[in-house]
Amino acid sequence: MSVQVPVPGAALATDVRLPAGAGPFPAVVLRTPYDRRGHRGEARSWAAHGFAAVVQDVRGRHASGGDWHPYRHEAGDGADTLRWIRAQPWSDGRVIAVGASYAAYCALVTAVPGAEPAPPAATGAPAPAADALVPRPDGVIAAVPAVGPAAVAREPSGVERLLGRAGWWAAHGDRAGSDPAALGKALTDDPRLLEHLPVSALPERLGRPLPSWTDVWTPAAPARTPWADGRVPLLAVGGTRDPFAADTLALWRNWGGPARLVLGPWGHGLTAQPAPEARPGHRTDLGRLYVRWAGAALARTGRPGAHGAVALGGSEHWYPVTPQDTAPGTGTALPFGSGTGPRLLRGRYFTADPAHPMRSDRLDTDPRAHPDRALLLTPPLPRPLDLLGPACARLRVAADTPAADWFVRLVALDPRGRAEPLALGTARRTDPPGTPVVFTVPLGFLARRLGAGTRLRVEIGGHHFPAHARNPHTGDDPTTATRLRPSRRTLHTDGSALLLPVRTGRRPLTDPLQEIRT
Repeated sequence: MSVQVPVPGAALATDVRLPAGAGPFPAVVLRTPYDRRGHRGEARSWAAHGFAAVVQDVRGRHASGGDWHPYRHEAGDGADTLRWIRAQPWSDGRVIAVGASYAAYCALVTAVPGAEPAPPAATGAPAPAADALVPRPDGVIAAVPAVGPAAVAREPSGVERLLGRAGWWAAHGDRAGSDPAALGKALTDDPRLLEHLPVSALPERLGRPLPSWTDVWTPAAPARTPWADGRVPLLAVGGTRDPFAADTLALWRNWGGPARLVLGPWGHGLTAQPAPEARPGHRTDLGRLYVRWAGAALARTGRPGAHGAVALGGSEHWYPVTPQDTAPGTGTALPFGSGTGPRLLRGRYFTADPAHPMRSDRLDTDPRAHPDRALLLTPPLPRPLDLLGPACARLRVAADTPAADWFVRLVALDPRGRAEPLALGTARRTDPPGTPVVFTVPLGFLARRLGAGTRLRVEIGGHHFPAHARNPHTGDDPTTATRLRPSRRTLHTDGSALLLPVRTGRRPLTDPLQEIRT
């Protein structure tokens, strides 16, 4: 059945699918900006397993009323939806909040007090209810969570994510419907679209009004991470190839209640988007897992604490992990220029020129090309190597501009020389011009088996365009800058190193799903 759920200032289009029988039933609620009608198969599956499935278009999207303001109304509208569910005769009062990507954000802010700033109140409106009266779900399943505007717009270093944000806003921003191909079509007509300056005025060149685009880049005051206030059971699901993998890990690691993690060799589409390193042993029926986990969460039969299972890409194995395994550590150091570490091929001195940036969409390293990066290469691996945990690069470098971004890209070359991206890290620095400084660039969480003969290529540059906005090197905000200047860079191999999470002697899981359910 389809209903309209009333919330302040709007009515939200909601589909409800009930199991067979008299009820009452536990419920799952999925609130999405991506059209509730695309989740009918998922709703049928939940209902077949005894759950009332409630799927809702968020405010201002598709069939729901109100104005669409991403990340503004989800906590309040989610709480009102929970109240409505628990008041229905078919509800037994228990609710699991589920969702992927933006829908995961909707589920999380419904579950955690203060995770989302309250929208501006109308003049004369009554004060909001005390937090103790705000309903919370009994558990959360958050897949590839896009955990807030600051997280999706910028890397943890502050570097702006351009291509992903432009694609999402062109497809979904400031409109009731969606056009997932909008940016691709625009780039076909205007290949240099993303070079437009300032970045904040990109909609003018796109040719479609996007009033909320500037809000994406508005600097926000640093806020505490709210996930420690989460008390209900959490299942966090992500892919090692997902742009928000670090957010998935941080959510699970910092959650205040019982937390489980599944991290596979997948992209943002999870099992529908397997990575090249995925193996048959990594095939996972996530729907079946979600149903079993939800039942255990409602029964409160799981053990406390945080536990997880991570697939090792390139092998058939899954391994258990704890939060300590995913926190940044020292790793095995491979000093630049050493016998086993990366050897400098070229680029001790290079120019990070915004007019000729290092590209994110190409892995070629033509020696005749503009010298836009330092390039290093390790010797071939004498035997297979398992990497499981956070990696980083320690750099000793200098820039002749006070404002500088640093990108470290790690590429795996198989024995035939075929290149595959392995990791990427960013750092935004403001240092005295020309002065060598030492700092660490996190490269994210690696879960890979590298075959014998593999070589690792390390690329160090000042840009990673169009995935990331170009630093103008003027000290101006990259989203509002209109002037660009090149930046001369120097890499000092002495004092620089690659730090890898080499793992030996770990016993794989015989049943990774059991690690999640218990």
